[in-house]
Amino acid sequence: MLINASVFVPFPLALVYSTYRDHLPELVQQMASVKQVRLQSRQETNGTVQQVYEWHGKSEIPGMLKAFLSEDLLTWTDFATWKAAEYATDWRIQPQLFQDAVTWAGIDRYIAEGSGTRIESRGELRIDPKRLQGVPFFLTGQVSHLAEEMLGKQAEPNFVEMSRHVKAYLEQQAVRVP
Repeated sequence: MLINASVFVPFPLALVYSTYRDHLPELVQQMASVKQVRLQSRQETNGTVQQVYEWHGKSEIPGMLKAFLSEDLLTWTDFATWKAAEYATDWRIQPQLFQDAVTWAGIDRYIAEGSGTRIESRGELRIDPKRLQGVPFFLTGQVSHLAEEMLGKQAEPNFVEMSRHVKAYLEQQAVRVP
């Protein structure tokens, strides 16, 4: 499943980029689909920042999937490499559940557009039904398809919601500066 999203934030490129990179835990506090996000590590070298976050999401798991999936499907590790020179972020998500079966990675690009910033997120989510352990063989295709659909359908709305929080955060910061 391909994931493509594009949003506009009416603030300068460098400010939007650094806000996403440096204030993620503050930004996601208001997101309905996130219980918690915790920074596990951060390394900064030569304009590149590598971050690892552990996310705990919340969502209703569809009926058929409940027999095979737990809330662990909604817990994942986010590996992100922020490249300041390119205003880009390479990311990879590793779910706690079905680590061997799920491949989810992509890139976010931050692009100056007028006096604001356009953020384009492109990624791919794949679930290999042959690697779904604990799921009866005859159901693996259907379970992988439903899980992909469930996760994929949340990705774009979450991306858009996050941009709203970035905009609100930056508006609050602007008000605080005399």
